[in-house]
Amino acid sequence: MAGHGTAEHPHGADRLCEAGDRVYSRAVRRGRVPRPDAESVPCLLELALLHPDPDDMDWLVPTSPQEVMTRLLRGVYDEVSGSQRRVGSAVAAFEWYAGLGPPVPTGAGEGAAIRVLDGLSRIQAAMDEATEACTTEVLTVQPGGIRPEHELTEGLHRALALRGRGVRMRDLYTHVARHGQGLLNYLELMGDTVEARTLDEVIDRLILFDRTVAFIPANADRTLALELRHPALVGYLGTVFDRLWRLAIPLTAALPDTGIEGISHREQSIAALLAEGHQDAVIAERLGISVRTCRAHIARLSETLGAASRAQLGVRIAQVGLDNPRQPADIGSLTLPGQESPTAR
Repeated sequence: MAGHGTAEHPHGADRLCEAGDRVYSRAVRRGRVPRPDAESVPCLLELALLHPDPDDMDWLVPTSPQEVMTRLLRGVYDEVSGSQRRVGSAVAAFEWYAGLGPPVPTGAGEGAAIRVLDGLSRIQAAMDEATEACTTEVLTVQPGGIRPEHELTEGLHRALALRGRGVRMRDLYTHVARHGQGLLNYLELMGDTVEARTLDEVIDRLILFDRTVAFIPANADRTLALELRHPALVGYLGTVFDRLWRLAIPLTAALPDTGIEGISHREQSIAALLAEGHQDAVIAERLGISVRTCRAHIARLSETLGAASRAQLGVRIAQVGLDNPRQPADIGSLTLPGQESPTAR
């Protein structure tokens, strides 16, 4: 009987099965229940919630709820005390093991090579710490379009502190950032301490101090960041920056002409991305412009190239060489609407 009850009623006194709840509740209300009523719920006897009536063995009387509660709480207390003792023993044991090795550097609890920074306040604190330790150069990549004033203001105190120590700064932006007055004001304030260049598109945000510590975003909204100190990772990011920098155009220099009348440099970039098959939203994000602005440029491209549909626009982009912006097409070889090709037969 006991084994049968254990198999079909695997619970403790703190959480009775439905049948046990009915019988025990009836016993508490009436003071006792006939023994046959408890045959289907042997768990009540096994848990000592019911016991034989000494005056009449054909009846079962309930253990008082107060006594059951005291018994349960005593068991819980014993479990908690036992857990605390085990935690204490584990801590003592591993403190002894920790003492066998060299001291762990401050701040290296999450790993000195890669550290996850959770939350804007923690990211700012780590950036301020890196700024204070920086002595030579800071390299940054700033994706997106025109930088908001509040972003420039937030980083201004670090930039001024770096300038005061003679640290050189190089910043990479997208071409769209050239149109932001806030950025121009910032660069004028910083003088020749900061050198800025632009590209059609850049990688995600990167800040590199003295080529020893780098910060990159770890999620889309940039509330998580990675602090990287692994020499191989930091060296790789420094190489990526150097190669982008060589391709970039100084902010003080004008963007090169596309060589195609009526096609702007930005429209040339959009055409190249359209030729790769990207959607409007992806193109807008990569170039740091809004989707609405992107579509306006695409409409201008279609009008300039005489394309009546998106498919025809792709053909015209390939015909005039806009699918390869590094090698502008020869304007003399183009056939725009209303013009006849000199080679046409």
